[in-house]
Amino acid sequence: MDTVRAADHDRYLNALYAPADKRDALFSLYAFNAEIAGIRDRIHEALPGEVRLQWWRDVIAAGGEAGAGHPVAEALNATIARYNLPKLALDNMLEARIFDLYDDPMPSRTDLEGYCGETAAALIQLAAMVLDPAEAPRFAELSGRAGCAQAMTGLLLLLPRHRKRGQCFIPADIFAAAGSSPQEFVTGDGGPGAKRAVAAMIALARDHLSAFEQGASALPVSLYPAFLPLTLSSAYLTKMESGSPLDGVARLSALRRHWLLLRRASKGWPIL
Repeated sequence: MDTVRAADHDRYLNALYAPADKRDALFSLYAFNAEIAGIRDRIHEALPGEVRLQWWRDVIAAGGEAGAGHPVAEALNATIARYNLPKLALDNMLEARIFDLYDDPMPSRTDLEGYCGETAAALIQLAAMVLDPAEAPRFAELSGRAGCAQAMTGLLLLLPRHRKRGQCFIPADIFAAAGSSPQEFVTGDGGPGAKRAVAAMIALARDHLSAFEQGASALPVSLYPAFLPLTLSSAYLTKMESGSPLDGVARLSALRRHWLLLRRASKGWPIL
């Protein structure tokens, strides 16, 4: 819980809306995600980063007492065993995170959506399996849409940090259509093409969010906590639409985040 509260405060708030007997499991998943998502920030060389990802692969594959002494690893293995979570999904998540360690440009929109599917979407689906294993499989496709919207929003929020270290998650084909390139974006101001590319990325995230919202009214109450992050994604996108992420990080006050989550947790998603 402390790891998630410090590293991923939005997901920390979301987990508080889950039933008390499910929260520890959600915190273990979110803490694992925070650990592997933050490797690039803690380990600045790619090879040691890959070694760290491999350590997680080995711990998850072994299960049981593997990773003893590491609180997140212990909690994650306990959650996997208790809820019979698919280790392949976690392995795929680790594989996708290798991309984070390098400065290669994201080739295409399809590649970006695949990355989002293996990271944020997988995390939502795993959380859903913890919350309601009987209902979760019905909403795997909706998890994909939700994960794309959430991950793209997150990448846009982190855009200034990524750009500073020479990294770009906006796909090269979007840059090409906008009249710019990832290289121009990270080495200069990118010109008008950069702003068009960022706007296109926001629109893509919004498209996935809209597709999620079209089907969200069918979600059972038991799965709400897994999808609550989309409430904040919507608010962040609205903020970014009125001011480009190039100009700074979009922020929501703690009070507003609490209010948005409380309202969504209470009312769910209306039929569109």
